[in-house]
Amino acid sequence: MTSEVNAQQAPSGVSATAETLKIGLVSISDRASSGVYQDQGLPALQEWFSKALTTPWTMETRLIPDERPAIEQALKELVDSCLCDLVITTGGTGPSRRDVTPEATLAVATKEMPGFGEQMRQISLQFVPTAILSRQVAVVRETASHAALILNLPGQPKSIKETLEGLKDADGKQLVSGIFAAVPYCIDLIGGPYIETNEAICKAFRPKSAVRPK
Repeated sequence: MTSEVNAQQAPSGVSATAETLKIGLVSISDRASSGVYQDQGLPALQEWFSKALTTPWTMETRLIPDERPAIEQALKELVDSCLCDLVITTGGTGPSRRDVTPEATLAVATKEMPGFGEQMRQISLQFVPTAILSRQVAVVRETASHAALILNLPGQPKSIKETLEGLKDADGKQLVSGIFAAVPYCIDLIGGPYIETNEAICKAFRPKSAVRPK
């Protein structure tokens, strides 16, 4: 099993604090993890978060094969030991025999969050009818003292971006909401840090009562 751990990533000029968001990024691919080709999932996620988040954040990354025990171990480690608030996987969500990311994710879950998977498929269906073959899920994993949101994303960089920020017209008007708009409030509800975003990329939605004054 190949594993990678990356150092801190934060907006330029912003120091990490107790409110720093910790993100675990997991790319799941037999061939990329064995060096057959270069992984594209982790760089795409890192680039997107560097543009989308305006609050401090750090990350832990993993590059692992399509093996259910390895995926479960990585997810548990990122939540229970690394104390990530948000864990995102990319790859391994199709119908083939080696695609076991959803099963591994559900195996470590405390609560399932089906709305995320439903919306991910709605976004992808704007482009390809085969989006109905995707089995992405989202869950919350809780321990005695910590909780994290875990999301399965598709494997292609273009699809990752579309899934997170949704679809906009030529004038920037939101046509289909991306899933990340709901992530900051979900993290609030499970006890994580307060997340703010670059609204040009993705506007976070919260009830008015949950919005902190700037």
